[in-house]
Amino acid sequence: MTLLSEDFMNKTALESSVQIFPNCTDLHIDFLMKEYYLPTMYSITFLVGFPGNMFAIYVYLFKMRRWRNSTVIMFNLAITDLSYLASLPFLVYYNANQEHWTLGDFMCKFVRFVFHLNLYGSILLLTCFSIFRYIVIVHPMKFHSIHNRKWAIVACSAVWLIAMMTVVPMSIMFTSTEEQGSSACLDFTSSNKLDRVRWYNWILTVLGFFLPLVVVTLCYTSIVYSLANGPYTRDIYKRRARILVVTLLVVFYVCFLPFHILRGIWIEMRVHKFSCYFEKQIQAIYIIFRPIAALNTFANLILYTIIGDNFQQVVLSVFRCRLTNSMPYTGNNIDAIYRP
Repeated sequence: MTLLSEDFMNKTALESSVQIFPNCTDLHIDFLMKEYYLPTMYSITFLVGFPGNMFAIYVYLFKMRRWRNSTVIMFNLAITDLSYLASLPFLVYYNANQEHWTLGDFMCKFVRFVFHLNLYGSILLLTCFSIFRYIVIVHPMKFHSIHNRKWAIVACSAVWLIAMMTVVPMSIMFTSTEEQGSSACLDFTSSNKLDRVRWYNWILTVLGFFLPLVVVTLCYTSIVYSLANGPYTRDIYKRRARILVVTLLVVFYVCFLPFHILRGIWIEMRVHKFSCYFEKQIQAIYIIFRPIAALNTFANLILYTIIGDNFQQVVLSVFRCRLTNSMPYTGNNIDAIYRP
């Protein structure tokens, strides 16, 4: 009787464990998210971000008469976002096509390379922008020469060089693989060289994200404190500074931070061989935040209008001109124009 009760308890425990940790082949969450969620999110990002950044570049090139340091940095940021957004249709097609890559190994590496180059280019450019803002607001007299545009040009050139050097080693880990007649374009986190991927990821995450995150946080903490205690600061500048701080911190803490943390956890789980069930769950969460990291392109469109380079006024003047040109010429309009 005891043996029968023990067998029954063991069987019950086994069945409950199977219910809690189902067979890995029964979990299709990651497959469904890759096929439906990623293409949808990437499409929305492209449809909003691509024309938005094209228009921003047009304004900077043809409508902005006076370029300041922030103008130079924002222009480079718009180019960075635009080049990343241009790669999204390839990822939409790839994921909607059930991860079947048909464009060859070179295009696979190029698309993945462009994504990460512009991810870390954006992080570094936003960090440079934050440092310039900190110096101008907190130490306006001590570093007066910082207003010279050449410093912004030097900073942006250094950002492109550092971002390129940072991401080039990653291109070795991008691979397109053939399996059962289907070709897949794998990200570096899916590489079989786990030790190399692991160490490279932590170096990239610490130096390419967490260090800029600390710098940006300290810069805007000092900026907020300086504006709050500044006797000659107008309320409109304080309000604009608060919007700027919130926007940039949202970009770093909502778009970039979860992506880097989950990428690191996903790689560590591959190295240490956790249960397949937990791997699938972490991978699903990681997939959720991959396109969210690209939503910084939306926030950057907000940045262009609040940095104080007359971008907003220029945009409004462009729309006013187009609206005026599109109005039909009637007698009432002519009378209104020539009315004293």
